Parts: sequence; C-alpha cells; structure tokens
Amino acid sequence: MLLNSSRLNKALEVTDDVRLAKKGNKEAFCRIIESNKNQLYRIAKGIVHFEADIEDVFQEATLKAWLQIKTLKKDEYFKTWLIRILINECNTILRKRKSVITLEEVSFTESEDLNINEKLDLWNALNSLSDEYRTVVVLFYYEDLPYKDIAAILKISEGTVKSRLSRAKAKLEEILNFAVKGE
Repeated sequence: MLLNSSRLNKALEVTDDVRLAKKGNKEAFCRIIESNKNQLYRIAKGIVHFEADIEDVFQEATLKAWLQIKTLKKDEYFKTWLIRILINECNTILRKRKSVITLEEVSFTESEDLNINEKLDLWNALNSLSDEYRTVVVLFYYEDLPYKDIAAILKISEGTVKSRLSRAKAKLEEILNFAVKGE
C-alpha cells in the first residue's frame, strides 16, 4: 500500500510540474527532465549509439519539448510525448548519418555473458533493422516498456507493436543464423 501511495505522490508531483512548466516555469520543467533523463539516455543510446549523437538528440528533444510544451493536451501523457519527441530526433539523426558503426564506437553493456563476436553479431543485426523495428526492440527489450506504452509513444496500435516486434525478432533470427552459417 505504501508503494502505491509513493507512486501516486510521484505521479501527482510530475503532473504538478507539467502544469507549472506549461506556464513557463523552467525549474519545474528541469525537474521533469531530470527525473526522466536516464530512461531518455538509454532509449537514445539504443537507437543512435554514438555518444555525441545521444547528447545532440537529448538536447534537441529537450529544447523542442520546452518550446512546444504548451501544445501538450493531457499533462499525464508528458512522458509519452517526450519519448516520442526523442525518438523523432533519433530518426532525424539516423537519416542524416546513414553510416556504419565502427567497432571502436561499440560499447556492450547488455548480456555480458555473450562473447565479443556474439555481441558484435547482435549489435550489427540490431543496426541492420529498419528504424521502426529497431525502435520497438529497444523500447520493449531494453526499456521493458509494455505494449500499451510503446503503442502510445509511437502512436500505433498494440497489435502493430506486437507485429513489428515479431517481425523484428524473425529478422534478427534470420540475420544471426546467416552470420553463424556464413562463418
């Protein structure tokens, strides 16, 4: 019961901060960004990978959110709205970049039990997915977001989320099986 009460209080604080931020209160806006920055960082890292790009994406998304916060219709959807802005910025960077990730820039923090070749294969396979598939994989597997939240963030149905996730897994399996057979 105490845990639910704590979550409710935090949710109310965030909603209050959103209301204040919509009225131009920079401190309230900064508190919201600060409370979400780790998740935003992980999402950006999962999509754009390069530290410099992650910083650019974070700054651009934060600036856009600040400039457009008055357009937010429902305060309780601030986090979903902010993640959507971040993903759009990630996609903008990817469209501009369209380059191959080099081994030196790869940092493996997930699944430490895999050997370096398996990690590299997985990393390359993930990068070979289209933006729409890679984004769903990052949000579901790296951020542990439920289908409902992913659907809200991406403005698609839960069925589409499940479909993209299924197709992404099939594509990853195909790529990884090819990598194993090709060696």
